[in-house]
Amino acid sequence: MKNTVSLKENHEFRRLYYRGVSSGNRHLVLYCRKNRLGYNRLGLTVGAKLGNAVQRNRVKRLLREAYRLHEQEFATGVDLVLVARSRAVGADYQQIEKSLLRALQENKAAAAQS
Repeated sequence: MKNTVSLKENHEFRRLYYRGVSSGNRHLVLYCRKNRLGYNRLGLTVGAKLGNAVQRNRVKRLLREAYRLHEQEFATGVDLVLVARSRAVGADYQQIEKSLLRALQENKAAAAQS
């Protein structure tokens, strides 16, 4: 099992937005960049425009769970930021999971080398 910690600092998020490799679809955008730490760091962004706190927290829980179950498919030693889009609010878990896996396939920096 891989070890993933949270990204919390604003400058770390900004670095990923500017220098990271991005791939997106209707539910989310995935930003990824190597971090040379030997473990992954995950950040979640769900903007206030997407709904009230209950809806935003639900989206974060779904994203976190989808990542947790597919953690082994991601490369080791990368920073990841998942940015939820407005369609993610009404989506169920299967749709979020499918979107995450599709973004991972498109993003070569995030995918584990097999």
